[in-house]
Amino acid sequence: MLSYRRGQLFIENVDPELLCRSFGTPLFVYSKQQLLVNYQTFKAAFSGVAQLVCYAVKANANSSILKTLADAGAGADITSGGELYRALRQGFAPQKIVYAGIGKTAEEIEYALKENILIFNVESQEELEQIDRVAGRLNKQAQIAFRINPDVDPHTHHYITTGKTGSKFGVPYAKAMEAYATARRLKNVKIAGIHCHIGSQITEVEPFRLAAMKISELIKRLEAEGIRLQYVNLGGGLGITYDKETPPTPQSMSKAVLPVFKGFKGTFIFEPGRYIVGNTGVLFVKIVYRKKSGGKNFLIVDGGMNDLIRPTLYEAYHDIVSLKENAGDKVKVDIVGPICETGDFLGKERMLPWLAQGEYLAVKCAGAYGMAMSSQYNSRLRAAEVMIEGKEFYIIRRREKYADLVSNEVIA
Repeated sequence: MLSYRRGQLFIENVDPELLCRSFGTPLFVYSKQQLLVNYQTFKAAFSGVAQLVCYAVKANANSSILKTLADAGAGADITSGGELYRALRQGFAPQKIVYAGIGKTAEEIEYALKENILIFNVESQEELEQIDRVAGRLNKQAQIAFRINPDVDPHTHHYITTGKTGSKFGVPYAKAMEAYATARRLKNVKIAGIHCHIGSQITEVEPFRLAAMKISELIKRLEAEGIRLQYVNLGGGLGITYDKETPPTPQSMSKAVLPVFKGFKGTFIFEPGRYIVGNTGVLFVKIVYRKKSGGKNFLIVDGGMNDLIRPTLYEAYHDIVSLKENAGDKVKVDIVGPICETGDFLGKERMLPWLAQGEYLAVKCAGAYGMAMSSQYNSRLRAAEVMIEGKEFYIIRRREKYADLVSNEVIA
């Protein structure tokens, strides 16, 4: 997607300097072609079974990205009423929407039931009871799957590890049979499936296989009790290459998990987010100042932790490159933002040219959890977003204006 041509960086067939000058920085730019290739590659890897690939909306909820995936036939994995609104607005079929998240309110449950979504991934006894009450009041029957915590270590950052004992997510594995027995007694819910999501940015296939084995064992035990499931939801979490990681491909994941469910006649659901959108996006920033202090070199740019919080929050690595391939001798630099926090950085100790003020940098793999987690901290304006399609490009989110900072505030 990114390549140098005659010494100049291109994203697909577009010169990013043109984009930066046209739309300003910081600027998120996405490749529509890469987005569709990623979705189709994931879907093809599981082509041998009945499947539903539900894009994890939380990764990037831009309307144009959602519409592109909805038009391609994807389902949606949502975690809030707001994400449900976005998904429906952009054309996702309700029967392709699965609802995750541990804190669904009664109002959100009602909204989802009225829209006839496919299934709720239930995470606790009290949530189950709430869904039953709301469904009863609406004279509906809610399809549910329990999210099971299989106590599998995905070997990823502890903030995005969700399938180990002690996590806030899911029903403990030891309590799974009890949960299904309880649901079986409720008249306003219908047991339809089982769900498991063990974490994010997983770079080994073995955790997926171990989790699949535990879920498969539960399916057998449920069948022995007369409970037959229609859906097995294996969640998401497949990692991408930010630095030197070698994450499994969807094909290797498929080969690892599908044989575990030999004989299962239902539909498999998957919830990829980062894999679909992560490497489709680049964050472009402009160098505002250069500084030498305490034996260190700093490139101070106009994008920071309010635009891309992953380096600060997760100590995450994003490759950062100059738009000019041969821009001079490289020195060790920290790329830092304008936010009044020492933790505001995009990259530390990177080997980059000592670029001049006004030149641009490209922060790779910023499509997932970039704009989605951005904020107005320090009253910074949230960035614009642009989509590239072939040689064409168009704005898909306007840059905020100062008036947007106070548009919803009320002075009593």
